[in-house]
Amino acid sequence: MKIENSVALVTGANGGIGRALVAELVARKALKIYAAARDPKTVEHLVERFGSVVVALPLDVSSPASVSAAAAVAKDVTLVVNNAGYCAEKGALSALDVEDARREMEVNYFGPLQVSRSFAPVLASAGGGAILNVLSFLSLVTLPLMGTYSASKAAALALTRTVRAELAAQGTLVVGAMPVQVDTTMGAWTTQEKVTPEEAATDMLDAVEAGETEVFPGALSRGAASAFESDPKGLQAQLAGLLPA
Repeated sequence: MKIENSVALVTGANGGIGRALVAELVARKALKIYAAARDPKTVEHLVERFGSVVVALPLDVSSPASVSAAAAVAKDVTLVVNNAGYCAEKGALSALDVEDARREMEVNYFGPLQVSRSFAPVLASAGGGAILNVLSFLSLVTLPLMGTYSASKAAALALTRTVRAELAAQGTLVVGAMPVQVDTTMGAWTTQEKVTPEEAATDMLDAVEAGETEVFPGALSRGAASAFESDPKGLQAQLAGLLPA
Protein backbone atom coordinates (compact mmCIF):
# COMPACT_ATOMS: atom_id res chain seq x y z
CA MET A 1 0.00 0.00 0.00
CA LYS A 2 1.04 3.60 -0.45
CA ILE A 3 1.79 5.66 2.63
CA GLU A 4 0.93 8.92 0.87
CA ASN A 5 -2.62 9.99 1.81
CA SER A 6 -2.97 7.06 4.21
CA VAL A 7 -4.31 7.40 7.76
CA ALA A 8 -2.05 5.68 10.26
CA LEU A 9 -2.32 4.65 13.89
CA VAL A 10 0.97 4.18 15.76
CA THR A 11 0.81 2.64 19.22
CA GLY A 12 3.64 3.44 21.59
CA ALA A 13 4.25 6.65 19.66
CA ASN A 14 6.04 8.16 22.65
CA GLY A 15 8.96 5.70 22.36
CA GLY A 16 12.05 5.92 20.18
CA ILE A 17 10.80 3.75 17.33
CA GLY A 18 7.32 5.24 17.63
CA ARG A 19 8.59 8.79 17.26
CA ALA A 20 10.70 7.78 14.26
CA LEU A 21 7.71 6.08 12.65
CA VAL A 22 5.57 9.18 13.08
CA ALA A 23 8.30 11.36 11.55
CA GLU A 24 8.74 9.00 8.61
CA LEU A 25 4.98 8.82 8.03
CA VAL A 26 4.88 12.61 7.91
CA ALA A 27 7.80 12.63 5.46
CA ARG A 28 5.92 10.19 3.23
CA LYS A 29 2.89 12.50 3.26
CA ALA A 30 0.45 10.46 5.30
CA LEU A 31 -2.84 12.31 5.51
CA LYS A 32 -3.26 11.81 9.25
CA ILE A 33 -1.33 10.03 11.99
CA TYR A 34 -2.88 9.01 15.28
CA ALA A 35 0.03 9.09 17.74
CA ALA A 36 -1.21 6.76 20.45
CA ALA A 37 0.14 6.38 23.98
CA ARG A 38 -1.21 5.58 27.44
CA ASP A 39 -0.66 9.22 28.39
CA PRO A 40 -1.41 11.48 25.39
CA LYS A 41 0.67 14.24 27.00
CA THR A 42 3.77 12.21 26.13
CA VAL A 43 3.09 12.65 22.41
CA GLU A 44 2.09 16.32 22.47
CA HIS A 45 5.60 17.25 21.30
CA LEU A 46 4.85 15.38 18.06
CA VAL A 47 1.74 17.48 17.52
CA GLU A 48 3.78 20.61 18.20
CA ARG A 49 6.50 19.48 15.81
CA PHE A 50 4.36 18.32 12.90
CA GLY A 51 1.10 20.20 13.33
CA SER A 52 -2.45 19.04 12.70
CA VAL A 53 -1.41 16.00 10.65
CA VAL A 54 -0.62 14.33 14.01
CA VAL A 55 -3.46 13.60 16.43
CA ALA A 56 -2.68 12.57 20.01
CA LEU A 57 -4.78 9.56 21.02
CA PRO A 58 -5.00 7.95 24.47
CA LEU A 59 -4.52 4.20 24.12
CA ASP A 60 -3.44 1.54 26.60
CA VAL A 61 -3.03 -1.61 24.52
CA SER A 62 -3.36 -3.78 27.64
CA SER A 63 -6.88 -2.45 28.26
CA PRO A 64 -9.66 -3.84 26.02
CA ALA A 65 -11.86 -0.86 26.91
CA SER A 66 -9.14 1.59 25.90
CA VAL A 67 -8.55 -0.22 22.60
CA SER A 68 -12.27 -0.24 21.81
CA ALA A 69 -12.53 3.47 22.61
CA ALA A 70 -9.61 4.24 20.29
CA ALA A 71 -11.20 2.24 17.47
CA ALA A 72 -14.41 4.20 17.92
CA VAL A 73 -12.48 7.45 17.44
CA ALA A 74 -10.04 6.43 14.70
CA LYS A 75 -12.60 5.11 12.23
CA ASP A 76 -10.64 6.31 9.20
CA VAL A 77 -7.44 4.32 9.78
CA THR A 78 -5.90 2.49 6.82
CA LEU A 79 -2.57 1.51 8.45
CA VAL A 80 -2.25 0.10 11.97
CA VAL A 81 1.23 -0.01 13.50
CA ASN A 82 1.43 -2.21 16.60
CA ASN A 83 4.59 -0.72 18.08
CA ALA A 84 3.92 -0.51 21.83
CA GLY A 85 6.20 -2.83 23.76
CA TYR A 86 7.46 -3.73 27.21
CA CYS A 87 10.65 -5.52 28.26
CA ALA A 88 11.40 -6.41 31.88
CA GLU A 89 14.90 -7.72 31.08
CA LYS A 90 14.42 -10.80 33.24
CA GLY A 91 14.92 -14.52 32.93
CA ALA A 92 12.11 -17.03 33.12
CA LEU A 93 13.23 -18.71 36.36
CA SER A 94 15.48 -16.11 37.98
CA ALA A 95 12.74 -13.47 38.30
CA LEU A 96 11.17 -13.20 41.76
CA ASP A 97 7.69 -13.81 40.34
CA VAL A 98 5.82 -13.93 37.04
CA GLU A 99 4.23 -10.49 37.19
CA ASP A 100 6.63 -8.88 34.71
CA ALA A 101 6.22 -11.86 32.39
CA ARG A 102 2.46 -11.36 32.51
CA ARG A 103 2.92 -7.68 31.72
CA GLU A 104 5.12 -8.52 28.75
CA MET A 105 2.47 -10.86 27.38
CA GLU A 106 -0.27 -8.28 27.99
CA VAL A 107 1.56 -5.57 26.07
CA ASN A 108 3.53 -7.55 23.46
CA TYR A 109 1.00 -10.28 22.60
CA PHE A 110 -2.48 -9.49 23.86
CA GLY A 111 -2.02 -5.81 22.94
CA PRO A 112 -1.53 -6.44 19.20
CA LEU A 113 -4.24 -9.10 19.34
CA GLN A 114 -6.78 -6.69 20.80
CA VAL A 115 -5.78 -3.86 18.48
CA SER A 116 -5.98 -6.15 15.44
CA ARG A 117 -9.40 -7.46 16.46
CA SER A 118 -10.77 -3.95 16.99
CA PHE A 119 -9.31 -2.40 13.84
CA ALA A 120 -9.79 -5.29 11.39
CA PRO A 121 -13.35 -4.09 10.57
CA VAL A 122 -12.04 -0.52 10.16
CA LEU A 123 -9.41 -1.72 7.69
CA ALA A 124 -11.97 -3.84 5.85
CA SER A 125 -14.19 -0.80 5.34
CA ALA A 126 -11.16 1.04 3.92
CA GLY A 127 -10.54 -1.66 1.34
CA GLY A 128 -7.99 -3.73 3.25
CA GLY A 129 -5.17 -1.49 4.36
CA ALA A 130 -2.26 -2.87 6.35
CA ILE A 131 -1.07 -3.89 9.81
CA LEU A 132 2.59 -3.50 10.74
CA ASN A 133 3.62 -5.41 13.85
CA VAL A 134 6.92 -4.29 15.37
CA LEU A 135 8.28 -7.56 16.72
CA SER A 136 11.91 -8.40 17.52
CA PHE A 137 14.69 -10.64 16.29
CA LEU A 138 14.03 -12.37 19.61
CA SER A 139 10.81 -13.62 18.03
CA LEU A 140 13.10 -16.14 16.31
CA VAL A 141 15.80 -16.83 18.90
CA THR A 142 15.79 -16.70 22.69
CA LEU A 143 18.04 -14.46 24.77
CA PRO A 144 17.99 -15.99 28.28
CA LEU A 145 18.63 -12.69 30.06
CA MET A 146 15.39 -11.53 28.43
CA GLY A 147 13.75 -14.93 28.46
CA THR A 148 10.18 -13.90 29.11
CA TYR A 149 10.38 -11.01 26.66
CA SER A 150 11.66 -13.45 24.02
CA ALA A 151 8.68 -15.69 24.74
CA SER A 152 6.23 -12.81 24.35
CA LYS A 153 7.76 -11.78 21.02
CA ALA A 154 7.75 -15.38 19.75
CA ALA A 155 4.04 -15.46 20.56
CA ALA A 156 3.58 -12.15 18.74
CA LEU A 157 5.24 -13.58 15.62
CA ALA A 158 2.86 -16.54 15.66
CA LEU A 159 -0.01 -14.09 16.11
CA THR A 160 1.20 -12.00 13.18
CA ARG A 161 1.19 -15.01 10.91
CA THR A 162 -2.29 -16.18 11.89
CA VAL A 163 -3.75 -12.67 11.61
CA ARG A 164 -2.19 -12.46 8.14
CA ALA A 165 -3.96 -15.66 7.14
CA GLU A 166 -7.29 -14.62 8.64
CA LEU A 167 -7.29 -11.17 7.04
CA ALA A 168 -6.06 -12.22 3.61
CA ALA A 169 -9.62 -12.49 2.31
CA GLN A 170 -10.34 -8.83 3.10
CA GLY A 171 -7.12 -7.72 1.40
CA THR A 172 -5.25 -6.60 4.52
CA LEU A 173 -1.46 -6.76 4.33
CA VAL A 174 0.09 -7.93 7.63
CA VAL A 175 3.80 -7.22 8.06
CA GLY A 176 6.05 -8.55 10.81
CA ALA A 177 9.20 -6.50 11.51
CA MET A 178 12.04 -8.18 13.42
CA PRO A 179 14.81 -5.74 14.34
CA VAL A 180 17.81 -6.56 16.49
CA GLN A 181 18.68 -4.08 19.25
CA VAL A 182 17.57 -0.54 18.40
CA ASP A 183 19.10 2.63 19.87
CA THR A 184 16.22 3.43 22.21
CA THR A 185 15.59 3.32 25.96
CA MET A 186 14.61 -0.33 25.60
CA GLY A 187 17.87 -1.04 23.82
CA ALA A 188 20.02 0.50 26.55
CA TRP A 189 20.78 -2.94 28.02
CA THR A 190 23.63 -3.45 25.54
CA THR A 191 26.59 -1.36 24.41
CA GLN A 192 26.84 -3.24 21.11
CA GLU A 193 26.18 -1.50 17.81
CA LYS A 194 22.50 -0.79 17.28
CA VAL A 195 20.03 0.00 14.54
CA THR A 196 18.91 3.63 14.65
CA PRO A 197 15.19 4.25 15.13
CA GLU A 198 15.17 6.20 11.87
CA GLU A 199 16.73 3.32 9.92
CA ALA A 200 14.24 0.90 11.45
CA ALA A 201 11.27 3.14 10.62
CA THR A 202 12.41 3.67 7.03
CA ASP A 203 12.91 -0.02 6.33
CA MET A 204 9.64 -1.03 7.99
CA LEU A 205 7.57 1.44 6.00
CA ASP A 206 9.46 0.47 2.84
CA ALA A 207 8.27 -3.09 3.51
CA VAL A 208 4.67 -1.93 3.87
CA GLU A 209 4.84 -0.03 0.59
CA ALA A 210 6.49 -3.00 -1.15
CA GLY A 211 3.87 -5.44 0.12
CA GLU A 212 6.41 -7.58 2.00
CA THR A 213 5.17 -9.80 4.82
CA GLU A 214 8.33 -9.94 6.93
CA VAL A 215 11.25 -7.52 7.24
CA PHE A 216 14.50 -7.30 9.18
CA PRO A 217 14.97 -3.52 9.44
CA GLY A 218 18.51 -2.20 9.40
CA ALA A 219 21.73 -3.71 8.12
CA LEU A 220 22.46 -5.26 11.52
CA SER A 221 19.11 -7.04 11.52
CA ARG A 222 19.64 -8.34 8.01
CA GLY A 223 23.05 -9.67 9.03
CA ALA A 224 21.53 -11.45 12.02
CA ALA A 225 18.81 -12.89 9.80
CA SER A 226 21.44 -14.29 7.44
CA ALA A 227 23.26 -15.89 10.37
CA PHE A 228 20.02 -17.41 11.61
CA GLU A 229 19.13 -18.75 8.19
CA SER A 230 22.53 -20.40 7.73
CA ASP A 231 22.83 -21.89 11.23
CA PRO A 232 19.83 -21.35 13.53
CA LYS A 233 21.00 -23.83 16.17
CA GLY A 234 24.49 -22.36 16.19
CA LEU A 235 23.17 -18.83 16.69
CA GLN A 236 20.90 -19.99 19.52
CA ALA A 237 23.86 -21.73 21.15
CA GLN A 238 25.81 -18.46 21.10
CA LEU A 239 22.98 -16.66 22.87
CA ALA A 240 22.47 -19.43 25.44
CA GLY A 241 25.43 -18.18 27.47
CA LEU A 242 23.88 -14.75 28.02
CA LEU A 243 22.15 -15.57 31.29
CA PRO A 244 20.31 -13.30 33.73
CA ALA A 245 22.48 -11.73 36.42
